[in-house]
Amino acid sequence: KYLKTERRREVAERLHNAIDDGADVLENAEYEAAMNEQAFVEGRISDLEDMLSRVKVVEVSKKRSGLVELGSVVKIQEEDFDPEEYQIVGMAESDAENGKISMDSPLGKALYNHKAGDTVTVDAPAGKFKVTILEVN
Repeated sequence: KYLKTERRREVAERLHNAIDDGADVLENAEYEAAMNEQAFVEGRISDLEDMLSRVKVVEVSKKRSGLVELGSVVKIQEEDFDPEEYQIVGMAESDAENGKISMDSPLGKALYNHKAGDTVTVDAPAGKFKVTILEVN
């Protein structure tokens, strides 16, 4: 909402002011910067609207199956490494540095529908490796 209302208006004002400065728009750095910002804002609005048009509400069952599913917090361990904990999320929410991995990522796909105690093979771009699922919450 902010982008479509306030930010659009701010960028339009910058464009208007740059044009009002009277300089040739072809040699006006402020005009060029405002045009670039307008293109960025409009592109971002378009991306967000597209993403929102494809959103699906997923019901997470209150009764957990014990299997890794969307929303699960999973503790895993690769041999010779410390355990790591990740939450399984949708692609738009993924942020591996903060422990959120997409269910569409190689690790997410490997873990999906498995339970604590299972060892799964992850087919990552850097090569295959195995992890053991320690906990599923």
